[in-house]
Amino acid sequence: MSDHPTSPLLGSAEHDRRERPRSQRSKASLRSQPSRASALSDESTPLLSRNGGEHQHDPVSPAASSRLSVQDERPNDRKTKRRWPTIVALSLLSAVVVFILGLGFAAPAVVQEYAKEAVVFEPTDLSIDSFTTSGVKARIRGNFRLDANKVQKKLVRDLGRAGTWIARAVESRPSYVKVTLPEYDDILLGTALVPSLVVDIRDGHTTYVNFTTDLEPGDVDGIRRIANDWIDGRLGQLRVQGKADVALKSGIFSLGTQTFSEILEFKGKDIPTIPQYNITRLNFHEVNLPGSQTGMAADVSITMYNNYPVTFTVPPLGFDILVPGCVPNGDFILLANATTGEIQVSPNQDLGVTVSGIIRQLPDTLTAVCPNKKTSPLDVLLGDYIHGIDSTIFVRGANGPVDDTPSWISELIKSVIVPLPFPGHPFDNLMRDFSMADVHLSLPDPFAQPGSPEAQPQISATVKALVNLPKEMNFPISVSHVRADAEVFYHDRKLGLLDLHKWQKANSTQVEAEGDRQPGLMVESIVEKAPLNITDDDVFSEIVQALLFGGKNVVLGVQAKVDVETETTLGKFVIREIPAQGKVPIKPLSGNGISSFAPKVGDLRILDTTRTTFLIEAKVNMTNPTNYSATVPYVNINMLSNGTVLGYAVARNVKVVPGQNNNILVLATWEPARFEGQKGLDVGRELLSQYISGYNTTLTLRTHNGTIPMHPNLGEALSTIEIEIPTPKLDPPKNPNHPDWDEDDRDEKAPRFIDDATVGTPFQLDSSIARRSVLLRGGRKSIDHFSMLTLSQMHLFTSTATFTLLSPLHYSSIFVTYINATAYYNHTDPVGEVIYELPFVVPPGATTSPRLPVDWSLDSVGYQAVKQALGGTLKLDAKATVGIRLGEWEERVWFTGGGIGARIQI
Repeated sequence: MSDHPTSPLLGSAEHDRRERPRSQRSKASLRSQPSRASALSDESTPLLSRNGGEHQHDPVSPAASSRLSVQDERPNDRKTKRRWPTIVALSLLSAVVVFILGLGFAAPAVVQEYAKEAVVFEPTDLSIDSFTTSGVKARIRGNFRLDANKVQKKLVRDLGRAGTWIARAVESRPSYVKVTLPEYDDILLGTALVPSLVVDIRDGHTTYVNFTTDLEPGDVDGIRRIANDWIDGRLGQLRVQGKADVALKSGIFSLGTQTFSEILEFKGKDIPTIPQYNITRLNFHEVNLPGSQTGMAADVSITMYNNYPVTFTVPPLGFDILVPGCVPNGDFILLANATTGEIQVSPNQDLGVTVSGIIRQLPDTLTAVCPNKKTSPLDVLLGDYIHGIDSTIFVRGANGPVDDTPSWISELIKSVIVPLPFPGHPFDNLMRDFSMADVHLSLPDPFAQPGSPEAQPQISATVKALVNLPKEMNFPISVSHVRADAEVFYHDRKLGLLDLHKWQKANSTQVEAEGDRQPGLMVESIVEKAPLNITDDDVFSEIVQALLFGGKNVVLGVQAKVDVETETTLGKFVIREIPAQGKVPIKPLSGNGISSFAPKVGDLRILDTTRTTFLIEAKVNMTNPTNYSATVPYVNINMLSNGTVLGYAVARNVKVVPGQNNNILVLATWEPARFEGQKGLDVGRELLSQYISGYNTTLTLRTHNGTIPMHPNLGEALSTIEIEIPTPKLDPPKNPNHPDWDEDDRDEKAPRFIDDATVGTPFQLDSSIARRSVLLRGGRKSIDHFSMLTLSQMHLFTSTATFTLLSPLHYSSIFVTYINATAYYNHTDPVGEVIYELPFVVPPGATTSPRLPVDWSLDSVGYQAVKQALGGTLKLDAKATVGIRLGEWEERVWFTGGGIGARIQI
């Protein structure tokens, strides 16, 4: 056998030997027959290592020579069967080569698309291990996997699944990730140092990831700008780009340094919002400040829910508490400085925040009334709070760090202003036990300017109210002034408005808690002339009617909005529009209602007269049975009898106090023809006749649209109430025949003009006889308060009679212009008649009439009784028509009297 390298046989044999073993070997044969693999390697070495025309080979072992000889001598058909595994191996190898070459050209785009769509990272925990001087050290835990089912394109999904199955795992070297915001000029949001990681990239295989990273903030000013846009609601969408250069390897193969860049877009609900929170505790109390000063401290406890998988501890932070000023979107007003304790944040749990704030003083800009308004910023804040209206306060990071908090946190938050809703707290029944005492009512002044307070009814009273102090207020407080606008109701119907807009002085007393009673503040204020604007006259009419005739307390409901000027450690400030409500009971007229006033008229003066009218000035004495007082600048009330208006009475500047009221000046106008014509004249004549005859007459008082000139509707509404009173008694002069009699000796049933007439003769009887005649009428009580005719003498010889007359007028004379009278004995037997048509005057006081002619009924039983009583007394009855004149006014009235004593003389 030739050794020349160019020998065909050698070359062919060598070639055959080199190819056949390689085609027949497998991994299993390599593992199971290492000696054989070594032998094959040895015999093929010369062929692989020859160079040019020279070659060397080691001696072939006998075993190898024998095996090769046997193989060369096998038949051709078995040789073809042995080549089939070689063809399969070559085909697979070719496919792998093609696949690798394909991946070499197509992998970057395919893998990038596959990884982008298939990657799934489920964070299970994000915690901050510590805050450093330059950032935070965070720990991230989660599950990493690739899910091929999320890939849309089948080709990408199949290639990616195959490629990652071959690569099995990928390891990344430590790298920096930079996060920027493209829409904000690519400002750097922050950087993160990611350590080396190994993840399984086969489809469906999950790798648990647990690593720490150092996070450092980037452009602080840029971050603050983004935060402000987010807070102001201008952040409709946000694109965040993360970029990193990562060195990768798979097994022992380096994949080079890859640049990863990903943009995430957040919009709508993807953008987080300020979390909701609840204030669980709020406590205000005094606190001592450096320099012997006292301030106000506020302790607040807040809870909120953390629905993110993060865990960390927030270090103590300092904040400035700001409130809005007078100008919308203008400068804020610093109210307080606040600090927080450490805050433990756990995933999917409530977290508690404790905030301590200190108010050192109230700035002038906070308490000053805003231009063109009636309220200050503090008024608005407190008003919204006590009315349950949510307001907004603003929180800004403090300038300096707190304790050991890293300075970069303070730098980051010091100019970020976060609006926080400040929920209102409605205080139901903040004011209770509302009452009014020493009530004084003033009617409107008829000469006041329309719309002015004097043109309305006015109320003065002592107002008391117990203010429930909220449990959040644990500091001394006092009230110096109050004012309010109150609505008054009767049976849930609005009566009107009580205007207390003027500041009223007040004082307060602390009331300690006792049992179930909360601590409070008893506030007392004296209200002076508060206008009562009556908006429903019908309701007022019902109230007056209930007071006059109801006999029960009238309960008025009061709903008010009260402004309170308080004095606290921080100084004086006003709490406005505190809701208050209460009930004010008003006692009705005691006894017999309006008749309990028992008016008595005296000191009559005729001021003016016409043919059918006269104007009288009188002084009235009466008793006010109530505990209320009133001032009446002007009132005009109609006087009626049997539903017919006869005149009206006017009172001006009258002050009525509880108890006795004397010398109330009243002007009464008798003018029946003006209102009812002839009917009025007839009714008026009948009333006067009944009055002077001793009948129990009454007058009806009724308001009208001119009763209170400034409120015609009110007077019209009250006109449905008719007050009936006994006709006022007149105060006559002393009776010369009975100088020792007083008002208690008057008889309500005796005639007004006939008092005690005795009949005598020139031969006077013993006075006891005359007295007995009086006793027949019930003793001294037979004398009424107004007896114009007090003594009668009849002369039988001259057929005349004289009378002693008492005039109730102190300043004017009464003229008797006509008398047509008939005397009766035993009620039915005529005695005689007096017809006299010559006028005679009755001056003030007591006077004797001229002798009046008597026409005797000589054949009557009555005349015989007169003759038998000669020199003694006789009781007679009388019926008469009398003409009376006062100035220009003149009227004829009838008179009926019984039991008139007459002296019979010759």
